[in-house]
Amino acid sequence: MTNPYELAVQAADELRVRSGVDSYDVAVVLGSGWREGSSALGEPISEVPSASLRGFVAPTVEGHSGTIYTVRVGGRVVALVSGRVHLYEGNTAAQVAHPVRTVIAAGARTVILTNAAGGLNPDLAPGSVVAISDHLNLTATSPLEGVAPPAPFNSRFVDLSNLYSTRLRSLVRGIDPAITEGIYAGFRGPHYETPAEIAMVGRLGATLVGMSTVLEAIAARHMDAEVLALSLVTNFAAGVTETPLNHLEVLEAGQAAANSLGDLLSRVVRAL
Repeated sequence: MTNPYELAVQAADELRVRSGVDSYDVAVVLGSGWREGSSALGEPISEVPSASLRGFVAPTVEGHSGTIYTVRVGGRVVALVSGRVHLYEGNTAAQVAHPVRTVIAAGARTVILTNAAGGLNPDLAPGSVVAISDHLNLTATSPLEGVAPPAPFNSRFVDLSNLYSTRLRSLVRGIDPAITEGIYAGFRGPHYETPAEIAMVGRLGATLVGMSTVLEAIAARHMDAEVLALSLVTNFAAGVTETPLNHLEVLEAGQAAANSLGDLLSRVVRAL
């Protein structure tokens, strides 16, 4: 079985060749609802199908295209990872983390993770953006389990105290003071959570809930990348209101907020 860290380095070399870029500065992982606004970052200078790179698996979720776009923003070379994969698609934690590991191995020292999330705060309307300040990993797995990272990678026992960069969260608040912060509870999915589960994580301090991000964030921090995570609240979590949950509203909320999300991403990348 190929070592996941060595596999990421091999995939990064392939990405450099196919994109024509020697090194990336920033990586942006586009979650559900965020892809529509990413055009605000500019026209891609290259498009690489992610499944053509070593170790990548094709996404199966609507709204995830499976492409790594390269754009230049404010003098920085940005990898837009469109095609996140999830545990609930039958993937391992290493496969979920592989795209993030690859773009970091290709040079990106800042990683911006975006997602669609359910909100626990009834005062925070769908369409709001929240900066993640911490998380609860309820996936029962880690991208660091299994084979020990080889040199020169860090020890698998990585400190997550400042996983979601205080500096980058402060930068975001300076760009848009209306953006609040919250704690993200990451479940495996694919089913939505029960009202009892939402009540449980609420008591544990969560204000957001979703099915992604936490494993990618851990993998990025392990590779010494600075991490910023932004959630688009697309719906209220189960039990907050009586409205049934469905994936269509996630995509619709992203389309409705596309212009503002794209503008935010552009301003954040230019301010790095």
